[in-house]
Amino acid sequence: MERSAQRLGRALIVIVDDRVAHGEHEDSVGPLVTELLEENGFIVDGIVAVAGEIVDIRNALNTAVIGGADLVITVGGTGVSPRDMTPDATQGVLDRPIPGIAEAIRSSGLAAGAVDGGISRGLVGISGSTLVVNLAGSRAAVRDGMATLSALVPHVIDELSGLDAN
Repeated sequence: MERSAQRLGRALIVIVDDRVAHGEHEDSVGPLVTELLEENGFIVDGIVAVAGEIVDIRNALNTAVIGGADLVITVGGTGVSPRDMTPDATQGVLDRPIPGIAEAIRSSGLAAGAVDGGISRGLVGISGSTLVVNLAGSRAAVRDGMATLSALVPHVIDELSGLDAN
């Protein structure tokens, strides 16, 4: 990355998982996302676990945006089951979608064999000056999605912060 000597900004991770939110299961994906974000120059403010309810997801996203996060990564709830509501909640928070990034994540997920990444309904877009990204919940989808994002996010963050003069 071009700005490796600098910090890209602040990030928050939202884990959408009923069992994790209710303390019935330990979060194994949040630490992975944290590690990958820190490797890419982000300061991770924390990991928030919420149940797969539209109101809970939307509240977590709005809190992150109001709190000034530069990037919010949601993990989970992007599939086709009745409980997968992350894209539905995210849609109500976004000011401007960035469908090209969402499609790139799906395409690379399919190519890498991360089926849930390939069939994800996940969205990517801007809320205020925050980039919001929905990733599927498997470790494979997270690794692949984060690899795809690492090339794209610095440009978006620069543009949102007004640092990109081009």
